[in-house]
Amino acid sequence: MEFIAIVIAIVAFIFARKASNRSLELSARMAQLEASLAGGARPATLPAADAPIAPPIVPDTAASETETTEKAPSTPPPLPPAGSRYRETVDGALPGTPATPAQAGPGFEERIGFEERLGFEERLGTRWVVWVGGLTLALGGVFLVKYSIEAGLLGPEVRVLLGGLFALGLLAVGEFARRKESLLPIAALPKANIPAILTAAGTAVAFATVYASYALYGFLSPPIAFVLLGAVALGTLAAALLHGRALAGLGVVGAFVTPVLVSSDKPDYWALYIYIAIVTAAAFGLARIRLWRWLAVTTIAFGALWMLFDIVRPDTLGPHAFDIIVSFALAALLVVAGFMFGPPADQGRVEPVSSISLGVFLFGAAVLVLINNHADPAMIVFTLLVAATFAIAWRAESATAAIGAAAVLVFAVFAEWAIRANPDLAVVPGGAMPGIGTRADDGSIGMHLITAAGFGVAFGAAGFLAQGRSIGAIVPVIWAAAGVFTPLALLIALYARIAHLDRSIPFAIIAIAVAAAFAAATELLTRREARPGQMISTALFATGTLAALALAFTFALEKGWLTIALALMSLGTAWISMKRPIPFLRSLAAILAGIVVLRVGYEPRIAGNDLGTTPIFNWLLLGYGIPAASFWLGSIFLRRRGDDGPLRSVEAAAILFAVLLAFTQIRHYINNGDIYRTSSSLIEVGLQVCVALAMAIGLERLRIRTGSVIHNIGALLLTWFAGLAILFGLFFIANPLIWRIEIAGAFFNPLILGYAIPAILALLLSYAVAGRRAAAYANTIAAGALVLALAYITLQIRHLYHGPYLNSFRTFDAEQYTYSVAWLVFGVILLGIGLLLPSQRARLASAVMIAITILKVFLIDMSNLTGAYRAFSFIGLGLVLVAIGWLYQRILFRQTTTPPAPGSTTA
Repeated sequence: MEFIAIVIAIVAFIFARKASNRSLELSARMAQLEASLAGGARPATLPAADAPIAPPIVPDTAASETETTEKAPSTPPPLPPAGSRYRETVDGALPGTPATPAQAGPGFEERIGFEERLGFEERLGTRWVVWVGGLTLALGGVFLVKYSIEAGLLGPEVRVLLGGLFALGLLAVGEFARRKESLLPIAALPKANIPAILTAAGTAVAFATVYASYALYGFLSPPIAFVLLGAVALGTLAAALLHGRALAGLGVVGAFVTPVLVSSDKPDYWALYIYIAIVTAAAFGLARIRLWRWLAVTTIAFGALWMLFDIVRPDTLGPHAFDIIVSFALAALLVVAGFMFGPPADQGRVEPVSSISLGVFLFGAAVLVLINNHADPAMIVFTLLVAATFAIAWRAESATAAIGAAAVLVFAVFAEWAIRANPDLAVVPGGAMPGIGTRADDGSIGMHLITAAGFGVAFGAAGFLAQGRSIGAIVPVIWAAAGVFTPLALLIALYARIAHLDRSIPFAIIAIAVAAAFAAATELLTRREARPGQMISTALFATGTLAALALAFTFALEKGWLTIALALMSLGTAWISMKRPIPFLRSLAAILAGIVVLRVGYEPRIAGNDLGTTPIFNWLLLGYGIPAASFWLGSIFLRRRGDDGPLRSVEAAAILFAVLLAFTQIRHYINNGDIYRTSSSLIEVGLQVCVALAMAIGLERLRIRTGSVIHNIGALLLTWFAGLAILFGLFFIANPLIWRIEIAGAFFNPLILGYAIPAILALLLSYAVAGRRAAAYANTIAAGALVLALAYITLQIRHLYHGPYLNSFRTFDAEQYTYSVAWLVFGVILLGIGLLLPSQRARLASAVMIAITILKVFLIDMSNLTGAYRAFSFIGLGLVLVAIGWLYQRILFRQTTTPPAPGSTTA
């Protein structure tokens, strides 16, 4: 009751100060009106109480101006305008006293000039020494009490009496010094406020004396101790109004530090936190009256430290709960701007101190729940404070940010509850495992389920109902973010706790219901008239709809479906962005695509060990194929409204998943389901090269239609990958000429996949880029196709002569002759193709092949072949060269030569 009386006294004092300030303001206005009438001006009407006062109109003569200036009474300035921020005032000045040089007069300006000229010695002698001295006095009194206790010099009664006398002496000297200074007509220099410092030291000693009398010696009963502590707190409040910041700072710090300096071996937590509550009330009240932001923040910081003091002890639940509740209530009453007795608030603005003051003590309630193993009393305290935060933030927009803190803390509490050991998992056939079972003081599952349901509904409903209530954009966005995040986060936490992350149809149904609610909210907000923050809030509810649907898929289906659900969610977001042009949705589609990429990076097998060995029709087809299709379709939707970063991200994800689908399926098939096996067979490398070249051809065609930079870069990267795989894979790592690699089958063998098909695809790619990229780029690809074709012909001939293994060092004469004939025939075929199409590139390839054959015949066949093989090699080459010359003269020359004009003669 005494504590309530103290709070009521503080509130009454605040109202009295408001009435006094109002009276001073009205008196100032009346004096200003009288000055105007004395100057010869008569206003038509009296101004309203809240209307600004116009400057007095004076006659346009120097004499009248001088006379008016001399006779016009000095009036105090009007009070500062109301605002949500704490206003700073001059040290030691009451509200309404001069706060600027223009208001204070020349003397104030002179003092400021002297202040700027002060050197180190002046500051040290006039200020710092006094400040340190005041702090030393306070600490000296406390340490004197400690010394008397340790040395046993004086009895408890004498110690307390001396401490009280010392405090009264300091207070009396401080008040005497203040009154004496107020009588001095001239302030010689801006010295430190000695009266304020002496009074602050006396206040700290008084706090320590009363607290020691109650907690250490038991001289005072709880009611008397509460009254005395409240009296000291109110005395500090009143003294700080007179003495300014020096007393406020030292007094509040001393009051909070006192329980540490004057301690006991057997602390009484109830007495401690009742004392902290009284000090907090006094400090918050002073901060409110003087509008000192720094004092409010300091009080919150000290309150948070004491809130966490010894909170791990299981027997301190009651005192800590009392401290958290009282501190939260005091912050709501005196600190939160625009709510109850707090400072005035600006509409649509979130005030940091107001939100932090609630969030800090909400954090303490959450810690209380975790430390006490989710005991029901702790959960009740936490729930009540969250509900109170709702009520406060709903009325005072300055504290809206505390709703975001409440949402995060609610999730933290239930996430920790989900992680801790589940009772079902702690039971084995022989009984509960020792040390794993639940504690006796654990909270009940039923209470957690009811509380979670209440939190989810409350946050979701408030997030929707708060739309359109504020003129500021940040306020509805915070409500919407908390309203979307909290139900989804709680759903995940409960699913982990109850369903053990396994398949659960009930949770899937709940997720679908949440998605329906978010979808309805999205549609209703879309149809409303535009208000501040509504577009972002609508995007948040749309995101919540897709997230809830993704969770429904995850809850209802087996492992691996989370990847699919997130990919479909990205597709849905892209589709919604086309129907509802909300910019954030495009970015959200890209973010979801990035999450899917990270998901497969963590587990490329999608379903883990459940992947299986079935070729093609396995989890890889679903886990990579459906996301690839979703991203491709989503990019089409996003492209309809422009080419930007989100579109390019989704396009890149589509290409990546298409490539990963093909490559992982190849590895899965080649390695019998083990995609992590270290292997690089000719078939695997050949298939990967074929896939890379085929996709590069497709992207080259696609980029012509879309003009997408991602499709352009993707085509280049795939081409470079194919080139490196051909160079290092087909011609080195998996080359059957170098390594003992079995080539089974006479004609249908791995050489077709490794060299023949890549040669055809490289040729097609060279035609796809011809005329659209640099000529050197297209010619390089064409040269690669020619090299692959020549390699296939050579390896196939060697396979016919040597069987399944080609890495023998022996070469037969017939084999060497066959190489020459095959290369020559290949060159002739290329020439025929070049003449029939016609194609200069094919004819140039033919010339290259024939030149290579000529070099082989003269450099290799001449030295290695013997007998008829050498003769037939040269004869065949000669006949072919003559035939080629005849073809060029009779066919190519005739096609390219202009016929002579009629009547002309030829030589």
